[in-house]
Amino acid sequence: MTAAISIQNLHKWFGKTRALQGLSFDVPEGSVFGFLGPNGAGKTTTMRILATLLRPDGGSASILGHDVIREPTAVRPVIGYMPDTSGAYRDMLVAEYLDFFAAAYRIPEAERATVVKDCIELTGLADKRDELIEGLSRGMRQRLGLARCLINDPKVLILDEPASGLDPRARIEIQEILRTLGAMGKTILISSHILSELRHMCTEIGIIDHGRLIYAGSIDEALKRARTAHRLEIRVVERAEEARDCVVAHSQVTEAYVQDGHVVVELAENVEDFSFVASILVNAGFNVLTIREEEIMLEDAFIKLTGDDQPPAVPQT
Repeated sequence: MTAAISIQNLHKWFGKTRALQGLSFDVPEGSVFGFLGPNGAGKTTTMRILATLLRPDGGSASILGHDVIREPTAVRPVIGYMPDTSGAYRDMLVAEYLDFFAAAYRIPEAERATVVKDCIELTGLADKRDELIEGLSRGMRQRLGLARCLINDPKVLILDEPASGLDPRARIEIQEILRTLGAMGKTILISSHILSELRHMCTEIGIIDHGRLIYAGSIDEALKRARTAHRLEIRVVERAEEARDCVVAHSQVTEAYVQDGHVVVELAENVEDFSFVASILVNAGFNVLTIREEEIMLEDAFIKLTGDDQPPAVPQT
């Protein structure tokens, strides 16, 4: 698959601090790529380099075949960059603000009204178009920042924590907008600490730590790497304690216990076929209602792959 973004052996120093250490990965064209890492891992530095706002000290990066260092004027028209914190002219109206940026992109005056209207509608700002920016909620200002990124109809979006600080409803709304953009064929590189939301939005992820790539690929593969063993939750009609005793002696079971009326069974590492558990219980005369494999979370994969003791911050709900 063609790479919309290609990063090769990037290095960046800030004084004596090494922010990027040989970072390399590709973002496939048309993908929604989640960019994960602990605070200070190098996510924002990488995104600023891609946005042509920061020069690396080594390595290269390109967007749609254009080198971000040698060809910045070719890169800027094809990207939309949304920083983690962005200012806005608070004394301007929403439509006026977007028209200003349309003019900055040299969109012909006769086309600006249509472009602004389309961006406003896509980001759900239709009823705010004639309001002052200073009166917008944080969620609406984030939408406005996203609308600004879309003014030039970029093929690649670089979004640094676009849902940061938003309440649950606003996060869901931003998430829906990003899904729509992904369905339109945009390539989206998005960083976030809200890992549970990225799982349902991204097609691939990349995880960095201390400026180095830890993992790049599908979310499913990341979860597989993080899982060391399967854990099953079993519901039987009655005699849960006896059901536990029935399966715990099996050589492929490492532990079994009763929790909230369910039998929880932990299997040995690398055991993939756990149909034997159902067979044991049925043959012993137990009425099995359900056997459910416990789902591993993206947060678990993040911690496993980065070696962190603590998960990244999750917004309060």
